[in-house]
Amino acid sequence: MAPAEQTDRWSIEQVVAIAPSAARFAAGEALAVASRWSTLGADARVVWGRCLGSGAEPYDTVVDHFDVAWRCSCPSRSQPCKHALALLVLWIRGEVPAAVAPAGVAAWASSRARRADAVAAAVADAPAPSDDVAAPPARDDGEVRPDTDASASTSARDDRIERLRGGLIELDRWLDDRLRTGLADPSVARYATWDGLAARLTDARAGALANRIRRLAGVVGTRPDWHEHVLAEIGVLHLLAQAGQRVPDLPGPLADAVAVAAGWQVRQADVLAGVPDTQSWVVAGRSDTREDRIEVRRVWLRGVESGRWAVVLSFAAYRQRLDADLVVGTAPHADLHRYPGSSLRALLGTVHDGGGAGVAAPPASSIADACAELGAALAVEPWADRLAATVLATPTVVASRWRLTDCTGSLAMAAGAPGTAVLLAASAGEPVAVTVEWTTSGVVPLTVHLPDRALDIGPRADPSFVVAA
Repeated sequence: MAPAEQTDRWSIEQVVAIAPSAARFAAGEALAVASRWSTLGADARVVWGRCLGSGAEPYDTVVDHFDVAWRCSCPSRSQPCKHALALLVLWIRGEVPAAVAPAGVAAWASSRARRADAVAAAVADAPAPSDDVAAPPARDDGEVRPDTDASASTSARDDRIERLRGGLIELDRWLDDRLRTGLADPSVARYATWDGLAARLTDARAGALANRIRRLAGVVGTRPDWHEHVLAEIGVLHLLAQAGQRVPDLPGPLADAVAVAAGWQVRQADVLAGVPDTQSWVVAGRSDTREDRIEVRRVWLRGVESGRWAVVLSFAAYRQRLDADLVVGTAPHADLHRYPGSSLRALLGTVHDGGGAGVAAPPASSIADACAELGAALAVEPWADRLAATVLATPTVVASRWRLTDCTGSLAMAAGAPGTAVLLAASAGEPVAVTVEWTTSGVVPLTVHLPDRALDIGPRADPSFVVAA
């Protein structure tokens, strides 16, 4: 098996999705240190290495990142084990060199390839599938590996669809049980109740929904109005579970958006192969959050010509460096490639110039116009939990809660928003242009746009790291 440069590596979020639990991923991340590994190597199908563990003998680990399988000589009953997860993290970071697979690794990979060929041949000889088999969303083959054989790809895709549909059916039943027993049921307060469902959704390849379930589990009992928040989120989950089972019957763009929201994996290479939206993009704001042990950075962009919003996401393991190429207050002329459907999410393609000198800011609207814009976006994607807007408003206190206010209305700010103090100082009690991130808990100030500079005040993954204004 000849080595090949792997151009479509996994993302950290995909490793988290296959981990049996957050604790297991944390254990794997702790082992993702190159000095603890020897004979590291990777090619277009597998990545392998030898890890010095607690035993006398090192553990030989190999992961098939093409067909998503793993093997390790450790005695762990949890699969994938922490060594397999650590090996994937090292590979994602680019710390595993390209190499020719050793004989044992090549034999294991070849046996898996032969089994896949046999399945493909059986599928090719089988009768055509019945009409009730779900079709995949448009422009999304649902695979995290190259499509080298049409028959094998079709078989894997159909199996992927059925697994995802089964996970959505189970999710809907679980939600029915929660409503029937009530949120006062003691089991709701136990994290294991939610984590078990999240693990089953991960097995069904519905990683996005699994992450929503785990985030929701962290809300239970943490604030006085948690019942209202959980009930609203249950409604959104029910919507996605129902819509996800009806993807073949939905219009193309809506079907794509539902499938991606439910967890359908879309390769970055497929997104970048689409037609780009090329124009100047104002980098309006940045927001970092921590989900399990993954740092997520959202950079909000607004098109100068189109006025459309987009969000570019980057991921990193806890305390690893996040992408900082997009600087708040600049307006690079660049290609932006949007994900399938009506999603705001996009990938940054070719940057034609860095935006030049000066400070760029998106146009600021009134509170009423911003609410209308946010409402229109929610009508398109009711499951969206974060949106952006830029308003010209004054921070004020109403009923012990900070709000952004003008003569047309007000927007409540999220409690404990880290940029509130800077916003108050910069506004000096006068209207100021500010980009905010709307969430179900209130708006979070991200950027204060002043005539001569942009103040990046959004939440950071590491609060000790501060960027000078």
